[in-house]
Amino acid sequence: MKAFRFERHPENPIVRPGGLPWRRAVVFNPGAVAHAGKVYLLERAAGGLRPFHCCLGLLESADGVHFRHAVDEPVLTPADCGSPHGSVQDPRIVAMEDRFYLTFAFRPYAWASHPTGVGVPESRQVDYPGFSGRDEDNQTRSGIAVSEDLRHWEILGWVNPPEVDDRNVILFPEKVGGRYAVLRRPSPLVSTGAQHRGAPSIRISFSEDLKTWSEPEVVLKPEFRWENNRIGGSTPPLRTEAGWLVLYHGVETEESADRRVCYRVGAALLDLEDPRRVVARCPHFIMEPEAYYERTGLYIPNVIFPTGLVVRDGVVHLYYGVCDTAIALATAPLDALLGHVLDHRV
Repeated sequence: MKAFRFERHPENPIVRPGGLPWRRAVVFNPGAVAHAGKVYLLERAAGGLRPFHCCLGLLESADGVHFRHAVDEPVLTPADCGSPHGSVQDPRIVAMEDRFYLTFAFRPYAWASHPTGVGVPESRQVDYPGFSGRDEDNQTRSGIAVSEDLRHWEILGWVNPPEVDDRNVILFPEKVGGRYAVLRRPSPLVSTGAQHRGAPSIRISFSEDLKTWSEPEVVLKPEFRWENNRIGGSTPPLRTEAGWLVLYHGVETEESADRRVCYRVGAALLDLEDPRRVVARCPHFIMEPEAYYERTGLYIPNVIFPTGLVVRDGVVHLYYGVCDTAIALATAPLDALLGHVLDHRV
């Protein structure tokens, strides 16, 4: 079996917070897309943590390493999504049908977050005008937006109803069997009367119009210790001759008393014609927090969270959030990554 490893860029973190007021605290979990000879990132950014209002900013780069802002203002804000008190989170981008499609998570009322330096931050509801303060009235919704220039976005609709928490919704970059497809992680299930049991899993839904979605079907469940808390999709599926390459995140609870967790990266291949069928899946993670900036940060330690993947000249460029604080880059030959995953056919 061949050894496989992503190589961290020596200038990591390649994107750091600061400068503009709306991104002074943290920048992380970027969507990524290549277009017209450049790489574009949509960064999740926040100017503070209490409350933790996040928006999306647009970065561009000729070499995929050194980025600057394409515009100085956010390109998608909570107000654009219907609630100025909210938080826009974890974008993923695909280019399809001569347009750019964005999926994102949205919490209508941003929490106040209090990092502990050890584990998951302590988060509290904030008293906003018109907000009941109840958790059930502040579930994460996942939206889909479209743009022709990456700067101006039209929100097409929401994948899940407001009473259902659903995140890590990621579009496939092309239709599958004539329908749009998304990976998602609803909890509880969207279907009426169904209850979620066990750790959150990666599911798939299909749509004719990007508005009405089929009931989610399980594709991948947590199976290994390093993903015992939950799993969720990370980067948009990548079409290869061997199948849809899916990178996902697995969360291990290391110590429940102080909410200490570790986010790692897994890999799987789904069938090209029927992505409900798993072709291969690595039992071991392909990437875990190692570098200092992956183990220590402002918001939460021991987190690597890929949300953007670009292939240039046969090399995978993986853009990922580190500790919900900054953005890093790792690379690997696509052939080597595929070969590694195919060593674990199911």
